[in-house]
Amino acid sequence: MRRVAAVLLLTLLGVFGLATPAFAHNQLTDSNPKDKASLDTGPDTVVLTFDQPVQAGEGLNTVAVTSENGDHWEGVVADVDSNVVTTPVRELGPAGVYTIAYRVISADGHPVDGTLTFTLTAASDGTPAPPPADSAADDSDGVPIWVWIGGAVLVLAAGLFFALRIGGKPAR
Repeated sequence: MRRVAAVLLLTLLGVFGLATPAFAHNQLTDSNPKDKASLDTGPDTVVLTFDQPVQAGEGLNTVAVTSENGDHWEGVVADVDSNVVTTPVRELGPAGVYTIAYRVISADGHPVDGTLTFTLTAASDGTPAPPPADSAADDSDGVPIWVWIGGAVLVLAAGLFFALRIGGKPAR
């Protein structure tokens, strides 16, 4: 019985002890404009600052600025300088709530995404851009987390089974 308890304890420590690094992914620490800001004039650029470097490369990072009706207002592709991602913004149009959706690849290779909003209080004369082919709002982040958790549980269960079955006979 002690052996079962020891194996179970080691299994639980392995599961929870190894899961901790998953929480160390890149996080947004600052933005310009700030989340939920009210602006009289639209920003020329969106600047997102993260706590760790972001991978640079064509097609890796996207920042989309959309109005309430879904029109796009971002300019060219996002520019990366270490942990700062910048994208130009076209002159905005109607007053209202605008959403900044981002998807970046952190230095460890994991995608990080999120949204911010700001309110334009006075209408401008800008015209929207055509929507990009690869949207930052795309939900395809690869393999769902439950697949990895299920695989880990199966591996640990198999290890526990073999440890108890093969682990030697009690001494007489």
